[in-house]
Amino acid sequence: MSSPDPQVRAARNPESTPAVRGPVVAVTGAASGVGALLTARLAASGEIKQVIAIDERRGECAAAQWHILDVRDPAIAEKLRGADVVVHLALDLDLETDPAARTAYNVRGTQTVLTAAAAAGVHRVVLCTSAMVYGALPDNELPLSEDAELRATAEATGVGDLLEIERLARRAPRAHPGLNVTVVRPAVLVGGTDTALTRYFESPRLLVVAGSRPAWQFCHVDDLCGALEYAVLEKVDGELAVGCDGWLEQEEVEELSGIRRMELPSAVALGAAARLHRIGLTPSPAGDLAYTMYPWVVSGSRLHDAGWRPKWTNEEVLAELLEEVSGRHTVAGRRLGRKDATAAGAAGATVALLGAAAVVRRARKARRRI
Repeated sequence: MSSPDPQVRAARNPESTPAVRGPVVAVTGAASGVGALLTARLAASGEIKQVIAIDERRGECAAAQWHILDVRDPAIAEKLRGADVVVHLALDLDLETDPAARTAYNVRGTQTVLTAAAAAGVHRVVLCTSAMVYGALPDNELPLSEDAELRATAEATGVGDLLEIERLARRAPRAHPGLNVTVVRPAVLVGGTDTALTRYFESPRLLVVAGSRPAWQFCHVDDLCGALEYAVLEKVDGELAVGCDGWLEQEEVEELSGIRRMELPSAVALGAAARLHRIGLTPSPAGDLAYTMYPWVVSGSRLHDAGWRPKWTNEEVLAELLEEVSGRHTVAGRRLGRKDATAAGAAGATVALLGAAAVVRRARKARRRI
């Protein structure tokens, strides 16, 4: 009689089943967004031994081992014991969050995770920031290499936090010898996200600043998860930029989206954006506007050299984004309810908001004369 099939023997004797040799991976922010997607992906991978999921609430991935706590809690060190790699995705970049509270959470959380990982004997931490840290500038090369200088300022939503996280990443290996830190920087992230850049496509007209040179590059969350998995499996390390291949010019975006432009002089657009944000009419500061004016396209060469390729094109991601935001109405970064949009008309609301800024300016000038 022939011997049973190896799979049959394994089923009869589970102890004979070969153990998975891959790493034990901890994911923070695992209950939602990119964290939830990555947790499910890693849990289903035959190259990952175990997934430890950490968040302030339990997520849906039953295959992960869950720990419920705030990433700023030093007790996280004990939860990371036994992990080989930590992917830190517990970040708050919500437009509506109080900026001081957001910074306190993002920076303190990252500091705690890096220190805890080192104390727990973790050998690699993967952080996720954004390609926004390169800055959107008129003299940026197209595309930017990963080792291009980080020239962003803290004027855009959350970018100051991301720059501080980048500084923590650079200092960590010196403070904690033996700890490897990889930083992943996605382009405009699309797929269940809500940012100033995705809201740009909720507007009735695409604001174009006269004399600017926009170039649009997107990153689908599926591709980001694929890049993070490459980092987890140590197929690539260092600073990694990730996005679709190439970019779209503003004219291509308008043609593909069917949304017409509204062109304004730079002084008017930036001045109005600053005033509207200052008086609380919009959540988006004027610094966000730069990322719709000048290029910050990345090459992604390090991931490409390691064999990674994006599965999505810029055209496909833009189409998904437009489908996601369909029915939403945003003006100058402020999302309007259906009633507001219907009553005022989206274009009329734009004029109203710009007009409000002008009224505020005139009122302040009048007060100064008194």
